[in-house]
Amino acid sequence: MEKKIQKVADILKKDDVKVTFFVGAGISTSCGIPDFRSPKTGLYSNLKRLQLPYPEAVFDIDYFRRNPKAFYTLAEELYPGKFVPSKFHYFIRLCQDKKKLKRCYTQNIDTLERLAGVKDEFIVEAHGSFAKNHCIDCDAEMETEELKKQMKSKIPTCAKCKGYVKPDIVFFGEALPPKFFDRWDEDSSSKMDLALVAGTSLAVYPFAGLPAEVSKDCTRVLINREQCGDFKANPRKSDILLLESCDKVVEQLAKLLGWEEELDALVEQGRTALKDNKLHIPATEEELEKKVLAEAEAIAKVEREEEAKEEEEIDQLADTLKNVKVDN
Repeated sequence: MEKKIQKVADILKKDDVKVTFFVGAGISTSCGIPDFRSPKTGLYSNLKRLQLPYPEAVFDIDYFRRNPKAFYTLAEELYPGKFVPSKFHYFIRLCQDKKKLKRCYTQNIDTLERLAGVKDEFIVEAHGSFAKNHCIDCDAEMETEELKKQMKSKIPTCAKCKGYVKPDIVFFGEALPPKFFDRWDEDSSSKMDLALVAGTSLAVYPFAGLPAEVSKDCTRVLINREQCGDFKANPRKSDILLLESCDKVVEQLAKLLGWEEELDALVEQGRTALKDNKLHIPATEEELEKKVLAEAEAIAKVEREEEAKEEEEIDQLADTLKNVKVDN
């Protein structure tokens, strides 16, 4: 493993080399945010307790139109501001500061790359983010503070048309942001030295297909728990596989590059900021599971109350009609 990481370090040390990142939920799990597909601890596994027709329904636009409660059950816990970036996020920041960053393509919606200090010009949020919010019917924008305010007591709705409002996260059934395709056309047609793929199962397209489109003269690196995607289907001799946690790999990589102290300093600054802002400590997987179960029960309780109220209204209407017939 150390020899492989040394290879990556040697490439990065070259003056004219820049790295392009392709990252997924695995770089944020150490922040307390569960990934999507890990057995028992992934978001989809926890969401099964909400009795969804299928786990992915929570991010399905058609299901959201019928039942937005499932998404907002989770949105409160995942909303930006509760989590501090991981060492991996700050490693991306260091690459930027040292003029080594070409681009960061991310599947994540948590905006932690931004919180770590990575500039907008380098970030491509393939699946959108919580940064902005729009009505799904009339496309009117809602300010984030208003959305968060409404989330505390109800499903956020549009002031203009009363349609549901959601963050600009790309749901299944929605098109990816134009920026994703524009930046990839630009980057894939220019020189790419090092492609670093981390924390992703490479299961969702078109993002999953990007590493396969990287030119043959570019070194591809996979930092993940297991081999996946094009690294498994069409491996290249020049591929470097680092099957370990993302944070552990960048810890070693930073040490070999002489960036260790700077990386640790950035992480400490982030934790201090989290404490100073009096935000929540990152949720553990157990805490998130309890939260999901509690929210599921709260939703079920509201639904039971609504059903009971409807039945009562029907009974009252039936009694009224019965009395009208008797009077006649």
